[in-house]
Amino acid sequence: MVPSSSCIHDLTNQPIWLLLLSSLGFFIFLKQATSLANWVFIILLRPPKNLKKYGSWAMVTGATDGIGKAFAYQLAQKGLNLILVSRNSTRLKSVSKEIQANYPTTQIKTIAFDFSVGSLGGMSELLEEEIRGLDVGVLINNVGVTYPSARFLHEVDEQVWTNVVKVNVEGTTRVTMAILRGMVERKRGAVVNIGSGAGIVVPSHPLFTVYAATKAYVDQLSRSLHVEYKRYGIDVQSQVPLYVATKLVSKVASIERSSLFIPTPHAYAKAAIRRIGYEARCTPFWAHSLQWCLGSLVPESLLDAWRLSIGLKRRAKLHHA
Repeated sequence: MVPSSSCIHDLTNQPIWLLLLSSLGFFIFLKQATSLANWVFIILLRPPKNLKKYGSWAMVTGATDGIGKAFAYQLAQKGLNLILVSRNSTRLKSVSKEIQANYPTTQIKTIAFDFSVGSLGGMSELLEEEIRGLDVGVLINNVGVTYPSARFLHEVDEQVWTNVVKVNVEGTTRVTMAILRGMVERKRGAVVNIGSGAGIVVPSHPLFTVYAATKAYVDQLSRSLHVEYKRYGIDVQSQVPLYVATKLVSKVASIERSSLFIPTPHAYAKAAIRRIGYEARCTPFWAHSLQWCLGSLVPESLLDAWRLSIGLKRRAKLHHA
């Protein structure tokens, strides 16, 4: 139907500010609708990549518990052989047996290494020697530590905060360097660094300051490497989970059971495995991405006050225990 001349006349007689405001509102609505449709597509419809195209082996650090162990199961389910890295050799053997009981054809190699003890100077060379001859196509950089409880920075023992930096920053960097060399030679690979909402989603994370800062480092490292190594066929991704029901999160937030917005490690890893090879940064679990969206609408000052109040309550419990 063609608009009548009177309709066109009425439209052109509207104040310019009203026309601009209407156009702006339309474009904002269109952008939000497109974003929502894209979110639904990614969560429900977009097919996961075939991880075996990156290589036949996958390495997982921090592999004997929580998210790392859940990732190992998911990767085995996808048909990849595993290199499991953790500090406890006994638990490594136990987890290996568990996985092979469910996936008998999976080859598993274990590397017992404590990221918090001694110098990490020879780590890259050690890992390169251990994986020599293996087609390692996927790296899940999951190892990470935090404070034992909420504390102001001046209350944190030097050994505690330096250990957090050593494991989360130096350990992640050295493992990534070791694996990237082989990926560059083969011109393919996927690196997934597990970050945290503490370093990205919320504007601050008081009383766990050094931990949050190290996770912000992991995110920036990943973002830059994503651009740096794309030319070599290597997909680098920062995954930013919020609370997942793990032992590490129980220290930070006193959370020990899963809920709608706090997935089990298995539920998180199942969602996370579908996102590998796509965005430079993502929040794989659907409820976490919804929380991030809602949080972005709240003024930073309110989020800061909320985070500080939570930290102070946890610190008070520690002092009254």
